[in-house]
Order: sequence, then C-alpha cells, then structure tokens
Amino acid sequence: MQFVSAVIYLRNNASTLKTFLTFIDQTMCRFFSKYEIICVNDASVDETLEIIKNFKCQSDETTLTVLNMSYFQGLELSMTAGVDLAIGDFVYEFDTVSLDYDECVIQEIYQHALTGFDIVNAAADSKPKLTSYLFYSVFNKFANLQYTLGSESFRILSRRAINRIRGLSESSPYRKALYANCGLKMDTHKYQPTTPNSAPASTGTVKARTQLATDALILFTDIGYKFASTMTVIMMLITVLVALYAVVVYIFQNPVEGWTPTILFLSFAFFGLFAILAVVIKYLSIIVNLLYKKQKYVYESIQKYSR
Repeated sequence: MQFVSAVIYLRNNASTLKTFLTFIDQTMCRFFSKYEIICVNDASVDETLEIIKNFKCQSDETTLTVLNMSYFQGLELSMTAGVDLAIGDFVYEFDTVSLDYDECVIQEIYQHALTGFDIVNAAADSKPKLTSYLFYSVFNKFANLQYTLGSESFRILSRRAINRIRGLSESSPYRKALYANCGLKMDTHKYQPTTPNSAPASTGTVKARTQLATDALILFTDIGYKFASTMTVIMMLITVLVALYAVVVYIFQNPVEGWTPTILFLSFAFFGLFAILAVVIKYLSIIVNLLYKKQKYVYESIQKYSR
C-alpha cells in the first residue's frame, strides 16, 4: 500500500475545522494503512491552531503536522510549502475545508490515479458559481494549456507530478496552470455533491482569490497582451486620422497660424509614443512567456523496447 499525504490549507477555519479533520482522518484511516496529515496554517487569527493542537488522530502511527506560515501568504505559496513538506507517494491537496462529498470520492480519485493519471481533480457535478464560470471561460479561451481548467474541490498528485512541477518552476503564482501544462496525464473525476457548498469564505480569502485570478489572467494568458496591442493599434489609427484632418483643414480652410504644424507635431509624437509602447508590450509578453509559460520540454513517459 502506498504512503499518502493529505495537505490542508487553513485560514481562519475554526468553525468547520474539527468536522473536516475528523472526516479526513477517518477516511484516510479506513482506506490507507500509512498516511500523514499536514495542516498549513496561513497566519490564522481565530482558534484554528488550538483546534489542530487538540485534535487526536485515530491511529497512533499517524503524523499530524502543523506548518505555520510566518504571515498571511495566500493559498498558492502556502500549499506549495505544504506539498514540499509532504513525503507521500501520493499527495492530496485540500484547498478548502468545505465538505460536499462522501468519503468514497477520496478513494475513487486515488484508484483513478492508479490507472495511469498523475493528477486527478475531484469536481462537483453541479453548476459553478457565476464568478468561477466567467473566470475559467476567459482563462481557458486565452491560455495555451494542455488541459482546460475548472472549479475543483480537491485533487491528488503523484510523486512524479510533484517532482515535475518542481522542475518547471520553483515558485508559481498559479499551481493549477502548471498542473495542466506539465506534460503528464491529468483528469477530472465528477461526483454528485451531497450538500450545497455554501460555506462562507474565510477572512481575506475573497480578496486574495481575486488578486490570484487577476495575476493568473495576466501571466498565463494572452488577454493582457491582446488588449494592450489592440488599444495601441487603435490609438495609432486615431493619431493618423488626426494628422490627416489637420492637413485637410490646412488645405481647405483658414486655420489659426501655427495650428497645423502643432497638430502635425503632436500627431507624429503620439504615433512614435504608441509605436514604442507596442515594442515594450511585445518585450514584456516575451519575458512573461519565458518566465511562466514556456518550458524547456515536457514529456509524459519514456518506454524502451528490446527484442
């Protein structure tokens, strides 16, 4: 039996934490003989830490580890730290402590991973929130990824996937984008939710996720480059039209002395400015591609055949 790690992100989750920890511990104890639980405490200011300290695992051989972040650092960095600490052959990532699934779903995605998938997401077979739907619709349209992304409840990673991600980037503002483009097999397991997932977001979570969504759209998609390029072209066309208008006024009307040269000079200056901006935008796009989007190469597996 494989050794399994469960990494749980926590940020002011005192109200639901005990129920969630009990659920995870009982489920892991039932399906796995060897496992560990890692709680990543992202500088919670409520009773989250006390609840973890007072929690007793069912098995005496189970390790319950608390990773306390020095200050609030958000989901991505905190979960990366937790996964780096995990030693399991397979690692579960629980980004939230909301429960809308049965314990069998945890076992199902593990069994699905054993069939040849290094990353398996568990997603509720229900209508996503409007904000999530809009974000993923835009992200998947403008991002050049191997797999499309969506809203998930949790996921499981193989040790090979974790090592691959580490090789691609030491620090990424959006793990899911790396998972979807690491070259390994990924799949999503749909489940029927047991209850509506209506747990309120913890303190600071909404703001942090909004910032994360903005960063992901800028760094992993072409939407920012396309918008900036389009606006630059439009402004350059407007500048040319203004210059032509100044020439027409000079030929057919009697403008104020010095008006036409001034307008032509401003038009030329703005045209040059927008041309420079176009070059700068292109350079920034290349830098972003090199840092966050491009890898040296990725492969799924190596097979050797001999007679």
